[in-house]
Amino acid sequence: MQRLIAFQTILYKEIHRFVRIWPQTLLPSAVTTSLYFLIFGKLIGGRIGAMHGIPYMDFIVPGVILMSVITNSYGNVVASFYSSKFQRNIEEMLIAPVPGWMMLSGYVGGGLARGLAVGGVVMGISAIFTDLKIAHPEVVVLVFLLTAILFSLAGFLNALFANSFDDISIIPNFVLTPLVYLGGVFYSIDLLPGTWKVISLVNPILYMISAFRYGFLGVADVNVERAVLIIIEFILVLLLWTLWLLRRGTGLKT
Repeated sequence: MQRLIAFQTILYKEIHRFVRIWPQTLLPSAVTTSLYFLIFGKLIGGRIGAMHGIPYMDFIVPGVILMSVITNSYGNVVASFYSSKFQRNIEEMLIAPVPGWMMLSGYVGGGLARGLAVGGVVMGISAIFTDLKIAHPEVVVLVFLLTAILFSLAGFLNALFANSFDDISIIPNFVLTPLVYLGGVFYSIDLLPGTWKVISLVNPILYMISAFRYGFLGVADVNVERAVLIIIEFILVLLLWTLWLLRRGTGLKT
């Protein structure tokens, strides 16, 4: 019962934090998404034409939605957990009878909640610009949840190793953002020459976006089952690594 209360408390704190400052956490995604659809969809999309026989605007919708889920799930956890370390609020949890996996679950749950909230906002915006249809809803939900969990775990790891606020911006700016933009959000890898296509297949985010696009449009650049397995494998690796670090106490003190 005590552990359940601890989990609920952390989760409530995380959700309340991003809801309380919604102009900073939810509104920017709505504005950015509108610009993506206006510039890439309306202005440039008409010149690009169809991809896989699908209007360009419809083609980019799944990628834009998942891109917002990735960045917000990651950003929510890394900023919140590092702030707790910096302000030494984390010490209250360390001296309380709260196991590491429970603390991790609360923060990941908060990242998942923000990912769902922002994803819902972006999906609503996309419905204004295009006739949103879902070919395989079970795939959409599965990839949505798995991706949000994966990047919430990644954000927690980043926060564990971070020693300054600069450290929590390095990975998003120099690793995460390039991988997202090169993950097929705005194009199909079938357009790439052979060498670059092979290189793109090393990018794990490509598999997430492609599987998510399959859920909406029924087309994908990669095998969907393989894509889902890759996401699950990454989750397991990050989960085991994070739990091991928590047991050692790595990064829990600044």
